[in-house]
Amino acid sequence: MNGEVYQMSDLIARDVLDAFHEKPAILAVIGCPVGHSASPAMHQPALDACGISGRYIKLEVPVGRVMEALQHLNELGFVGANVTVPHKFAALDACHQVDEAARQIGAVNTIRFVDGEIHGWNTDGPGFARAIEEEFQTSLAGLRVMIVGAGGGAGQAIATQCAIDGAQRVILVNRTVEKIDTLVQVLGRRFPATQFHSIALNDPQLCGVAKQCQLMVNTSSLGLRPDDPSPLSATCFARHQWVYDTIYKPPLTSFLRDAIKQGAEVANGFSMLLHQGVLAYNIWYPKQAPLEIMRSGLRSVS
Repeated sequence: MNGEVYQMSDLIARDVLDAFHEKPAILAVIGCPVGHSASPAMHQPALDACGISGRYIKLEVPVGRVMEALQHLNELGFVGANVTVPHKFAALDACHQVDEAARQIGAVNTIRFVDGEIHGWNTDGPGFARAIEEEFQTSLAGLRVMIVGAGGGAGQAIATQCAIDGAQRVILVNRTVEKIDTLVQVLGRRFPATQFHSIALNDPQLCGVAKQCQLMVNTSSLGLRPDDPSPLSATCFARHQWVYDTIYKPPLTSFLRDAIKQGAEVANGFSMLLHQGVLAYNIWYPKQAPLEIMRSGLRSVS
């Protein structure tokens, strides 16, 4: 069942983990909390459609126990796992091998167990790139991008992906610039072809800088509650912009509503969630991800 949440104590043995289920658990999403995750609604239909006898489960893993959890999943014969907040940085440290893109992003969100080893990838960045292509029919190459709330893992992954794909300029916005100045310096050295800058949310020049950008992205948590205000003033948006909110529930945040009022084209994080999931599934089962079945599964819970 999509609503069932497993605990670390359930990993003691297969007969405990799989009690009252016909199919064994073979994939998991680990997080803290993890009960809200929509990943099972996307991945279980994919497993069923591909004729794979297994379950995709939610596993609550306390902070500090990521390595232990992954080792237990490995010993139990799991194929792999997804990793959500706040464990993506710890998952990177737990891996024996890490894909180059994940190393550049500095976080892991997809695990595959290979011959007793823990291998890591990050599909957040590539999933975002695919989402932008699907929603706005454009690549990230050559774009001027503003990322709001860039101090977290999602902001870091998206900023890195923008540089990997050849964005012209990336503006990182945060309440306090001290939190993102180091990231700007690191990315600037790593990707000299992309210009990186930081600016505070309360900087009087923010809206002027925003209007020079083509793609506006919210990676902050502002918008998760229906009464949340937009992290940006409505005057920061313009008709020529594409505006993307990584939040998908609620589907229309204040960030997007303000952009619509200014005539911008908007989309929410549903497509990023979908495409990062498709990429993860293809890591576990190469070239088998049933995109439209996964899309339908997500729509059933969003």
